[in-house]
Amino acid sequence: MIVTVTPNPSLDRTYEIPVLERGAVLRATADRVDPGGKGVNVSRAVSAAGRRTVAVLPIGGPEGALLGRLLGEQGIEVAGVGIAGSTRVNVSVAEPDGTLTKLNAAGPTLTATESEALLDAVGARSADARWIACCGSLPRGLPPEWYAELVARAHRAGARVALDTSGPSLLAALAMRPDVVKPNAEELAAAVGRSLTTVGDVVKAAGELRALGARAVLASLGADGQLLVDDSGTYFGQARVAVVRSNVGAGDASLAGFLAAGGDGEAALASAVAHGAAAVQLPGSVMPAPADLDPSAVTVTADVPLSRLLREPA
Repeated sequence: MIVTVTPNPSLDRTYEIPVLERGAVLRATADRVDPGGKGVNVSRAVSAAGRRTVAVLPIGGPEGALLGRLLGEQGIEVAGVGIAGSTRVNVSVAEPDGTLTKLNAAGPTLTATESEALLDAVGARSADARWIACCGSLPRGLPPEWYAELVARAHRAGARVALDTSGPSLLAALAMRPDVVKPNAEELAAAVGRSLTTVGDVVKAAGELRALGARAVLASLGADGQLLVDDSGTYFGQARVAVVRSNVGAGDASLAGFLAAGGDGEAALASAVAHGAAAVQLPGSVMPAPADLDPSAVTVTADVPLSRLLREPA
C-alpha cells in the first residue's frame, strides 16, 4: 500500500481555450474539475494502476467535501482530517500549444491541533504502508520542520518515505534521511543555491542533497527527461511525446510510477518516465491508467549526457 500525505490539497479546475488574451472575455472549449494537490495526484495515479492507496489530507468547507467525494468516486480511500478553514481551489488555463497558466490559491491556515491530528492520521496508517509519499507545499500554520517530523515518525514505524517538496521544508527534512526526494530542476537549483544549466550540474546538485541526507534523488527535468541518483548509480531517462496537452500533475504521476515499481533503480525510473510522459498527453490533471502508458517510447541509460544543456521550463 502507498499512503500519500497532502497538507495543502485543492480542487483543480482547468479551462481549455484557443488563446489567452489578457483583459478579454474568453469562452472555454472544455473544462473539468479534478481532485488536486501533489499527494492527491500520486494517489490518483496509484489507484489508476489498480494499486491500493490511502490519501491523508485536511478537509474543510464545501470544497473539501467535494474533494473527498471526487476521490471516493475514483476508488481512493480518504483519511480526512477536519479543519476549520476551507480547502483551496486552483485554476489552470490551457492553450492548444501546451502553454499552461496557473492560479494557485494560498489555502487555509492550520492550527497546532489540526497539525498534530494530521500527523496522527499518518501514523495510524504507517504500519501497513510500503511507502509514504509526502507531497507539496505546507499550508499556513505549519512550520518548515513539519515534514522532518513526519519523516522521523514514519521511519520509526518502519515505512519508507518519498518527499516531494521544496525550499526550507525540503532542506529541513534532509537530516531525517528521506528514502527518496523528488525535486524538479528549479527546486534543485534553489536547494543548492545556484543555477543549473547542464545535466551534469543536476547530477552534482543531486549528490549534494544526498550528502545532506537524502538516500536517493529523483529529479524531473521537464522535456529533458528524468534523472535518478542512488546507491546503485546514476541513470538518465527520456520518453518520446507526441503532443503536450497539459503538464499539471505530470511530476506526481512520475512519482507514482516510481513508487509503484518499487522505488529503486532503472526499472523504477523507466516506470516514472513512462507515467510522466503519459500524463502530459492527457487533459487537465488526469492521471494515466496502464492503457495510457507506452514503455516502448522510454529510454533509460546509465550513460548520463552530462554536458547536455537543459531547456528552459515551459
